[in-house]
Amino acid sequence: MAEYKLLLPSMGEGVMEATIITWLFNEGDHVKEDDSVVEIATDKVDSDVPTPVSGKIVKILKQKDEVAKVGEAIAILEIEGEGGNTASEEVKEEAPTSAPDSETLKTIEEPFNTGNAAVEFSGDLYLSPLVKSIAQQENISETELKSIKGSGLEGRITKEDILAYVNNRGSQPQTTPAVQQTVSTPQPAATTPVVTPISVSAGDEVIPMDRMRKIIAENMVKAKHIAPHVTSFIETDVTNVVKWRNKHKDLFEKREGEKLTFMPIFVKAIVKAIQDYPMINVSVNGDNIIKKKNINIGMATALPDGNLIVPVIKNADQLSLSGLAKAINDLAFRARNKKLRPEDTQGATYTISNVGSFGNLMGTPIIPQPQVAILAIGAIVKKPAVLETKDGDVIAIRQLMFMSHSYDHRVVDGSLGGMFLKHVHDYLQNWDLNTEI
Repeated sequence: MAEYKLLLPSMGEGVMEATIITWLFNEGDHVKEDDSVVEIATDKVDSDVPTPVSGKIVKILKQKDEVAKVGEAIAILEIEGEGGNTASEEVKEEAPTSAPDSETLKTIEEPFNTGNAAVEFSGDLYLSPLVKSIAQQENISETELKSIKGSGLEGRITKEDILAYVNNRGSQPQTTPAVQQTVSTPQPAATTPVVTPISVSAGDEVIPMDRMRKIIAENMVKAKHIAPHVTSFIETDVTNVVKWRNKHKDLFEKREGEKLTFMPIFVKAIVKAIQDYPMINVSVNGDNIIKKKNINIGMATALPDGNLIVPVIKNADQLSLSGLAKAINDLAFRARNKKLRPEDTQGATYTISNVGSFGNLMGTPIIPQPQVAILAIGAIVKKPAVLETKDGDVIAIRQLMFMSHSYDHRVVDGSLGGMFLKHVHDYLQNWDLNTEI
């Protein structure tokens, strides 16, 4: 018999560690090749880890809620054969080192400069490989790191924590406290809000946030802090869209085995408007605007547990209506069944949120970073509306829908944000009933 070390596999670019959610087998249990043995969570998605070999789990090395690094052993299996775990050694060679690759360092989410001095850290402070690399590149001392209040599990420093520290650190004069006291220029007040303790009365229920809710909360606060939000609204007559879908949905389902929802039509209109106004499809990196070549549409999706995830339709401009329908259905299904891969939630350049699915008329969505705009679609409601005809104005029953467009006022002015929304409106309101699918 031989021992086999089950390693945490690579889970996509920029993902350096994962938290153990639950083990699906116990020590002493026998598992077969490709059995899912443990559920894990990253800051992107939840997934499971299969075993590449059959054997018996003799020791679990990482317990529930513990964090494992990519390439680190999380369990030991007893398998048939002799010798050491050569397979795990091969995997280790492929695992990422403590420093992220050059492409990762260039992304907008990690805009730090390369330093010259190497910084060593003691074992007293837990740092993920990515956080350690950023600290070394920025020449941040261990004393500075200990002063950073981590927002991760058990107070650990996350990528966002250290990048925020780097940004604040770079904006402040590099002087000692004694010298700072001689500066006459008033310093801005601390941006960290004072948290007022909340009293808990008898009968109140205290519900701890789960891991995903903590991530959502952190991302939403960061998004509102970074981008000054402006929201424009418009009411759209989508009667032609409703008629067209009603005409084609049964035939499409029979032909493709897929449901035809309104979402592919909305995405198609958004893609056309982005092509008309490409400066909506951008990101901000300091004083630079990054104009995106690809059009990748994020699709906010509600999960059964009430949380939210945003899978991404890659290269949406290259897909037909039929292709969009299939991609949307696939992503929504896998999102609700926890089958998304980390790459399925990365790379969005613009996002759509369907608040109408909850019966809401409109909303003011928060822009996911590093994007600069998001569109919320409201419920489609039958209403009396005034129509202009060659014989004069008439009142008719129409299918009307509100859309709300939130955009980052740093780079998207009211004219651009408003014209983009108007073009989405025009594409939907003037939908051709002869459109093929």
